[in-house]
Amino acid sequence: MVGQLRTVVIDCPDPRDLAGFYAELLGLPLNEEQSDGNDWVVLGGPPGQQPRLAFQRAPDLRPPAWPDPERPQQFHLDVTVEDIETAEQAALKLGARRLPGEGEGFRVYADPAGHPFCLCWD
Repeated sequence: MVGQLRTVVIDCPDPRDLAGFYAELLGLPLNEEQSDGNDWVVLGGPPGQQPRLAFQRAPDLRPPAWPDPERPQQFHLDVTVEDIETAEQAALKLGARRLPGEGEGFRVYADPAGHPFCLCWD
């Protein structure tokens, strides 16, 4: 092993707004000590405590256009849920939107900045 994953960082136009979306979606606390105003916002505990998710300002971000290969997803998060119908309604209420694509055990959504993520269940 070379190292441990410290933080997953997501580019977005408004870090505080997108961090608020994921704080509600994932139940992660805002880490004010690790955040830097409105350009860098961290969710989760101090380094070394997983999971940590951070958001950095990228004012010229061209969001993914799922499933268009001209503007690929770049990455996505899989979020495990117990009840997909309840979780979907909660995610949509927070500002997510449903995207094309689903399978046995997952559905695809976009966060408010356009990044795809999946709600997954067993």
